Amino acid sequence: MTTKQKILEVRGLHTYYGSIHALKGIDLDVYEGELVTLIGSNGAGKSTTLGSIAGIVPASEGQIIFMGKDITKMKPSDITKLGIGVSPEGREVFGGLSVEENLKIGAYTRKDPKEIAASFEEVYELFPRLAERRKQSAGTLSGGEQQMLAVGRAMMSKPKLLLLDEPSMGLAPNLVEMIFRLILKINKRGTTVLLIEQNANMALQIADRGYVLETGRVTMVDDAKALQANDDVRKAYLGSAQ
Repeated sequence: MTTKQKILEVRGLHTYYGSIHALKGIDLDVYEGELVTLIGSNGAGKSTTLGSIAGIVPASEGQIIFMGKDITKMKPSDITKLGIGVSPEGREVFGGLSVEENLKIGAYTRKDPKEIAASFEEVYELFPRLAERRKQSAGTLSGGEQQMLAVGRAMMSKPKLLLLDEPSMGLAPNLVEMIFRLILKINKRGTTVLLIEQNANMALQIADRGYVLETGRVTMVDDAKALQANDDVRKAYLGSAQ
């Protein structure tokens, strides 16, 4: 692990929503090639952490370093250009646009037509169903297909770090398994992934390491397998029978 480059470093991150102190001094590291997950209950601060890294929810205090560059005060569009892709909670696809048009929006920071064409091919290879529906309106896709599109759109920016916010939310169990298999495949192909997920059991199955968030603080960090075996984690997030 220590031989790998640290791609993301978060130190003492405090973030507020109005008067609500959502993040209370988060520390977080992600190394190149890792798949890291943040688990925790609703309202623990998982999505806020992702939003602050992406520049969508401005940090009040602390520092966010991406590939050696301080991005704490940068605009979301500039953070995307540096190499951070986001698949947001709730998918947020553009329903009136086609699959292809949605994907094209994901590549808005890029200029080289050949490289963009190569990314289209890669996304269609990862998600053959999107290739079949490339001319179809995104609003007519199923929930699982919309989730594939949201991840595919984030991949179109050719991210060095992919942020995934609750990709399994609202999906049927068989689709959840498929989405997690695809996330693992994306990671194995060389994209570093930071995964926010309420389905802690599935997330820890595919992750290298995990962070446990409780009310805006990191309460535990360990290898994913160790967290799966931890009694407190099992009781709180995996169900005591797991």
